[in-house]
Amino acid sequence: MFGSTDEFTQTLLAERMLTEGQLQRAQDQSRRSGTALQKVVVDLGFVTEREMVEALGRRLGVGFVDLDKLTLDVELTRLVPENLAKRYQVFPVAQQGNRLTLAMADPMNVIAVDDIRLVTGFEIETLIATEGAVERMLNKVFGSTDLAPTIEDEIKGLQGTDIVGQYGMVEEQEEIDLEVLQKRMEEAPIVRMVNLIISQAITDKASDIHIEPEAKTVRVRYRVDGVLHEIMTTPKHIQAPMVSRLKIMASMDIAERRVPLDGKIHLTHDGREFDLRVSTIPTVHGEKTVMRILDKNSVQLGLHKLGFLQDNLQLWESLVEKPYGMLLVTGPTGSGKSTTLYSCLNKLNQGERNLTTVEDPVEYQIAGINQVQTNNKAGLSFATALRSFLRQDPDILMVGEIRDGETAKIAVEAALTGHLVLSTLHTNDACGAISRLTEMGVEPFLVSSALVGVLAQRLARQICPNCKESYRPQPDAIRKLGLNLYGDNEINFFRGRGCEHCKTTGYRGRSGIHEVLTISDRVRALILANASSSEIRQAAVEDGMRTMQHDAIEKVLQGHTSLEECLRVIAVEGTE
Repeated sequence: MFGSTDEFTQTLLAERMLTEGQLQRAQDQSRRSGTALQKVVVDLGFVTEREMVEALGRRLGVGFVDLDKLTLDVELTRLVPENLAKRYQVFPVAQQGNRLTLAMADPMNVIAVDDIRLVTGFEIETLIATEGAVERMLNKVFGSTDLAPTIEDEIKGLQGTDIVGQYGMVEEQEEIDLEVLQKRMEEAPIVRMVNLIISQAITDKASDIHIEPEAKTVRVRYRVDGVLHEIMTTPKHIQAPMVSRLKIMASMDIAERRVPLDGKIHLTHDGREFDLRVSTIPTVHGEKTVMRILDKNSVQLGLHKLGFLQDNLQLWESLVEKPYGMLLVTGPTGSGKSTTLYSCLNKLNQGERNLTTVEDPVEYQIAGINQVQTNNKAGLSFATALRSFLRQDPDILMVGEIRDGETAKIAVEAALTGHLVLSTLHTNDACGAISRLTEMGVEPFLVSSALVGVLAQRLARQICPNCKESYRPQPDAIRKLGLNLYGDNEINFFRGRGCEHCKTTGYRGRSGIHEVLTISDRVRALILANASSSEIRQAAVEDGMRTMQHDAIEKVLQGHTSLEECLRVIAVEGTE
């Protein structure tokens, strides 16, 4: 992607984008994990992929093109055959006379240039682009943009075959011939249909797939950027073979339909590894199936990519670098807590300290970190694992979630005995974490001594950059967010108009809204006095803490997200 490793490192060192120390750390991690050095440098947050590609382009004398801001020209894309475009990771961006300009992840690939020149008859000019941007454009053009017609073709393939007769009655049967069932599940077109549903969800960057049985149909929905979108409905007789196929893929019991089941699917899509956590639950209309899509690359983000404003980023990074104490990340389910914790671990994973985690389940495996999965049936709970960790000479401990008083007390004791402890809690704001710990039975003087910081967060959808437009919102909406513009009519807000890039939603991707509470002497004194969350919150704000509401307002004013999206994801306190 970036030429030879020597050329890559020389480029970044020459442009002072990488220090010798950072290079050594990246090389060490690359050797340990077997991951390419270029990818490790980006994953550690030393440079972004774009910065790296632009620097290499300057060194090679090749111009850079941002494909994410390019208006799609369908006629132009047809000039390069699909097989060549995908094989060489190229995308046509301009054509003038007999000259065709290609965006390439590797513009020095002379074989690719020669092959495309031979096939198309054009003289080729090259520009450099990020590999991710090229892949996104190729998926957009050559990937399936509408799943339903393709699935309909597969369903037609089932009509008139014995598979419909066999499984149209499965819901009524008490006994199932497992041999016949398994044989049918391996046959097309059910296999193709299930594969299409999964691959399209990954292409659409969905976090979850919902397959929901209804009285006469089966509904398929994707959760994209935190919001569910209906993709298609299928006939009822598809339900049983589709669910059974997924169970086989996830190594689950296809005969058991009366109790909830869990399983896991590992797959590779477009060269990237994914794990699917599969869960089924019996409903009145049959088994509902939900698949959580876990992208193994998504947790290797640097903290700077999580949407922090600069002052909050510096504050949180300073807390993460503490040698001991407890750090908590709070928020509801699906607010990105695990991603934040993994990003913190990536920052701390330098090979000099012993990092150990206990999780339920271990969603992502990270080289260099000792990860333990709870097993309550075997007696391995969060509390049990934590006790054992303290005999394993740990430096940094990560507890997936503090759920009970016993775990909370052991985690606090670990933080007080020279360890850095990271964990999560389900609270609405940062200050609520303090009262939650005391409610679990941890004494206030222990909380005040152990706790060094709390991060509360939510995820808000970002405005699509391709259809972003400014507008003036209604005064009532502004007041509802608690924002006083003092009659300034010149200020503009932003929203997404809706386009093909964002599938007409106006949003593309998500970013964090944050609230960072540091345990100052004043806050520590209030904790010792067993003060309420509201009193602690007032003191923290007076000391300079930016609330989630203020963080959201700032991101609205900067054009990162919309007013409506912030009203959707945060609890508004009213006009200030």
